[in-house]
Amino acid sequence: MRMQKNTLFLLIFLILVWGINWPLSKIALDYAPPILFAGLRALIGGVLLVLVALPKAKHLRLRQTWPIYLTSALLSIVIYYGVQTIGLQYTPAGLFSAIVFLQPVLLGLFSWLWLGEAMTKQKMLGLIVGFAGVATMSAGGFTGDVSAVGIILALVTALSWALGTAYVKKIGPKVDSTWLTAMQITIGGVILLLAGSGMEDWSKIQWNGTFIWDTLFIAVFVIAAGWFVYFKLISEGEASKIGSFTFLIPIVSIFSSVLFLNEKVTINLVAGLILVLASIVLVNVRFQRRRATALPAVPEGHGGPGAR
Repeated sequence: MRMQKNTLFLLIFLILVWGINWPLSKIALDYAPPILFAGLRALIGGVLLVLVALPKAKHLRLRQTWPIYLTSALLSIVIYYGVQTIGLQYTPAGLFSAIVFLQPVLLGLFSWLWLGEAMTKQKMLGLIVGFAGVATMSAGGFTGDVSAVGIILALVTALSWALGTAYVKKIGPKVDSTWLTAMQITIGGVILLLAGSGMEDWSKIQWNGTFIWDTLFIAVFVIAAGWFVYFKLISEGEASKIGSFTFLIPIVSIFSSVLFLNEKVTINLVAGLILVLASIVLVNVRFQRRRATALPAVPEGHGGPGAR
């Protein structure tokens, strides 16, 4: 796959900031309840994007587009972050993250069914290999007590992320991309804060320097800039191909956890890295072959709730 320098730069940025988000979030959770923390970082990031989008206020069209903003907020922010933070209380982190990164596989399927993207056998193999790589790197997480509730919540997290991405790709032409990102994060942050206020105690938040700077960094770079870049890449390219690169995020997460949290590098990490790299090659590189073998794209208007 030939990739423009700008796209490559955005991908590198996204992988880095979303990768270091995991250890940074783990540090921040020592100082705040999970749902309130999720709501705070989302609301701050959303407000920043609203300020960026204000010069294009005429493109907001809130009366016509609010159902789109709300649906996207529920899938990509409320369910994804809310269920994620709750699920980690029931399941070892390694196992949970391995299941969550089933997302690119699900996204590849949804992109074929609902978005008309081609699904070759090579691409499908690459997506499965990538998930196997993430599972291999996270194998240490399988040693803890495994809860059926945690497994279900991890699957819901992966499903909400994949559905949210496919939904944004499908309805993208109907709304302004900047306003879509800003409104979904802002609405999601408000909902999470309201839920957190009913479930958790604000007095449990420790407003020290570590928590404040950690939260601000995540809000600005991970939430605001990260989601904006992610949806920009999704809107300009094949969702399944962009999704395949998210397999690199756990690699950055593990290495940054080694740096910040003194976690150890294992043989599983090396083996998983090899599988992830193989996945990206399989999904994005077209090898010469005598006959192309591909599953036909599902025609528009067929194949699921995302069809129009």
